[in-house]
Amino acid sequence: MVSLQLDGRTVVVTGAGQGQGAAEARMLVEAGARVIATDLAADMPAGLAVVSSTSPGALVYRQLNVSDASGWSDLAQWIRSQGWQVDGLVNNAGITQRSRLLDASVADLQNVYEVNVAGVLLGIQTLAPLMASSSAIVNVGSVAGLTAHYPEAYTASKWALRGLSQVAAMELGPRGIRVNSVHPGFIETPMTASAKAEFRQATMAETPLGRTGSVEEVAGVVLFLLSPLSSFVTGAEIPVDGGQSGHGGAKSVSDAMR
Repeated sequence: MVSLQLDGRTVVVTGAGQGQGAAEARMLVEAGARVIATDLAADMPAGLAVVSSTSPGALVYRQLNVSDASGWSDLAQWIRSQGWQVDGLVNNAGITQRSRLLDASVADLQNVYEVNVAGVLLGIQTLAPLMASSSAIVNVGSVAGLTAHYPEAYTASKWALRGLSQVAAMELGPRGIRVNSVHPGFIETPMTASAKAEFRQATMAETPLGRTGSVEEVAGVVLFLLSPLSSFVTGAEIPVDGGQSGHGGAKSVSDAMR
């Protein structure tokens, strides 16, 4: 019977120290996967340590800066030394930058691009050779990559990630490796905690479900895309945004006409 269970599979999750990444790592462990959780910190973050202690051997932590090619090479070499293949990759690591169009600098674009786009490319290039047929890659985008969101550098990076994901799905498909992307809306994470109250209120007004999302709600979709249940799904772009990107701004018009 096809199920969400990922027993015996090894999945790499980037940006796993907190927020969505930590939830993805935790849920993958619960589904039976071995998780290689990575983040910038030298030591395993507290949230992951809890998962590791309750499921011994199911989660290992490796320090990784996703924009560093040598770091990716070291990770791949270490995985080989363990005798493992990679069955899944979740490119979750990302940073934001909220400069508006006329204030954004080229440096802003480059800094965000290095993590949000180049880091994903490096991960795919480095770990795809360790993947067999039926492996899967999930790239974590954003509702900003589906709309004309106002933070210029961040939005541009997430639109670029969509293109990268589609090319990867096309190129890796013949090898049986699926590549999909998820696009969260306003999710309660440490990253969104710094958003201004006005931003939160305006976003809620544009979200048909009328609330913020949880990290578990994103992680559940990621788990589905890594599982056999999505075995014929590749090149898909799945919003996890409470409907925010679906109405093209029409919600404000509709609400005004009530």
